[in-house]
Amino acid sequence: MNAVAVPVLEPGTQWRAFRMVLYRDLYVTGREFPAFLAQVILQPLFLLFVFGKVLATLGYTQNGYTDLLFPGLLALTAVITAMQALAFPLVAEFGWTKEIEDRLLAPMPTSFVVAEKVLFAVVRSLIATLIMIPIGILILGSIPWRWAGFPLFVAGLLLGALVGAGFGLLMGTLVRPERITLLFALVFTPLLFTGCSQYPWPELAQIRWFQIVTACNPMTYVSELLRGAMVPQVPHIRPWICIVVLIFAVTALLTVGLKGFYRRAID
Repeated sequence: MNAVAVPVLEPGTQWRAFRMVLYRDLYVTGREFPAFLAQVILQPLFLLFVFGKVLATLGYTQNGYTDLLFPGLLALTAVITAMQALAFPLVAEFGWTKEIEDRLLAPMPTSFVVAEKVLFAVVRSLIATLIMIPIGILILGSIPWRWAGFPLFVAGLLLGALVGAGFGLLMGTLVRPERITLLFALVFTPLLFTGCSQYPWPELAQIRWFQIVTACNPMTYVSELLRGAMVPQVPHIRPWICIVVLIFAVTALLTVGLKGFYRRAID
């Protein structure tokens, strides 16, 4: 598509356009809320039910396993939901619906278009992750919680959502439409099984090569940060290390994704 010059506008006008585009996306999500829940909750819900309820009831997991599992599934929900909220719609808008042209013609800078999409993905991620809390209580009977870890908990959810949004922006701008399904399958499986959502990272010292592999997955640090907030008695990576790594990962993913977005926008 060709870039269209947008006249210089007052900041107030730009922010109003930003809010209206964000409101539209949130409104559409509200109208399709059951479909949204089915899309983002189903996978972690069944993982929680099978690993946390079924295997525990049958005696195949140790006592207390659900306490370390639940924070990991929250991390998985935060990252995957934000990634889905950005990657698939962005590929469609650039590929065949061309809806991105309307957004680029809105009276706001291109950077605001990207920021709105990232913020929308973060909001969806936070909603889906918080919904997992009552679901966890319903399935498990209780969840690990301590108010002293609330600041770390919030940091983990926000950074996890931003990591997922960064992955989504990267995939949505660098991948051709016909390959997005294949790529998502290739990305989702490693994210799921190397993100320490079902096990704590320090315990992998017995499998050193796999511990190194999981250390390369940003979701590992989301899982470990949430464990540090909710179940600090479980071995975990120190929270300050998780926060530093996640800030670096978010910065790198969003920077590369933003460049990809600009490249596609002026293509």
